[in-house]
Amino acid sequence: MIAGVSITTLLLVLAAGIGAGFVGYAVGASSLISYPALLAFGIPPVLSNTTNTVGVCGTGIGGLLSARRELRGQGVRVAVYACIGLVGGIIGGLLLLELPAEVFECAVPPLILFSALIIAIQSSEKSCCARCRRASASSIAARRRAAQIANKTDDGKLHDPWWLWLGVSFVGIYSGYFGAAAGTLALAILDLGKIGPFHQINALKTVVGFGANISAAIMFIIRGSVYWPFAIIMCIGCIIGSAIAPPVTRYIPENIMRAAAVLTGIILAVKLGWSTYF
Repeated sequence: MIAGVSITTLLLVLAAGIGAGFVGYAVGASSLISYPALLAFGIPPVLSNTTNTVGVCGTGIGGLLSARRELRGQGVRVAVYACIGLVGGIIGGLLLLELPAEVFECAVPPLILFSALIIAIQSSEKSCCARCRRASASSIAARRRAAQIANKTDDGKLHDPWWLWLGVSFVGIYSGYFGAAAGTLALAILDLGKIGPFHQINALKTVVGFGANISAAIMFIIRGSVYWPFAIIMCIGCIIGSAIAPPVTRYIPENIMRAAAVLTGIILAVKLGWSTYF
């Protein structure tokens, strides 16, 4: 046992972390797995959220290590969006720590439902994008133009639309405050900006989320609002899950994975909403 926690419980938390890392890499919704798992082990809602934020940093670590090729040539954009994520994470973390716990408990059900709806919307948008990509798959010039757009900096100057930075800032704050499906929300916003092909946008989504999680996690650690036995094991599990996800997900239809995440979010939102409001 570690700090009064049984080995069996730690193994279950590790399994939840692996699942969270896997889902986080695949659909950007790691907290839809990890957060309810912490609640199920008897951790209070706010402490579950802060502990979860520290734990899911592992998903960002694994994701960034696997996305180095996609991020190559986007140094300025990566630095800017990482800073936006860091600042947003601080603001969101402060909101979580300073607002009464009851506010958070009441906000959780609609936030989870919102996250599930974002996944569903992104799924339909992505299907449309996939059809467009298949229609232009034979055009090498089109793919080259997309890559040039993604890497366009003109001597280090970004040409991303200003509203895209506002959207990414919202994602950073949302990540620091709660963060369930924040990765999918970031992906949807970045896709609206049309700044590059999907694989590069997905890598940028990881940058924003990791920056927000890191800053919020540091704040929670300083405030002593982390349950360390679960945070450490959850982080290890997330690293493992995000590392094994790429070779596995290519054999699983994406629509099935997204549908599972949406269904999980809806069920959880209804369950927590019933216990909170009634």
